[in-house]
Parts: sequence; structure tokens; C-alpha cells
Amino acid sequence: MKEDSNQFAICINNTECDDLELLKIYRILPDETAAQESYLRVIDESGEDYLYPQNYFLIITLSSSQEKSLLSLLSQ
Repeated sequence: MKEDSNQFAICINNTECDDLELLKIYRILPDETAAQESYLRVIDESGEDYLYPQNYFLIITLSSSQEKSLLSLLSQ
């Protein structure tokens, strides 16, 4: 995962995770160590970043303009 890029994922499983909503888009923070263990560092509903199993998410690819629009919406 590149440090200078934004990545996003859609939650497809929230088993035993009160701070994740199904089908919601979440921002992923770079964490190479977590990725090696099949985890993603995600900013969840608590507003904090936590590690979740990678298979709880579907990573999505966005254009630069889509990223900018989504970041704007997420900051509201």
C-alpha cells in the first residue's frame, strides 16, 4: 500500500464488530505489518483506527476525482 495514496474498502462482514456497518465505505490507513498478517487498519464508526480482518472488506479502486469527493463526504 502506498503511503501517499488513499485507499477505501466496503465492509462486507461485521461479525462481532459493533463499530463496523455492512456495505459502508471505510478509509484504510497504511499499515504494512498488519497487511502481512491479513489485517487492515480502518477508521471505524468510533472515529478511531483499529485492525480488522482483511476478509471483512472489499477494497475498492477510485479515480483521483472520486477519492477527493469521497474524502470530502467522509470529513463532514
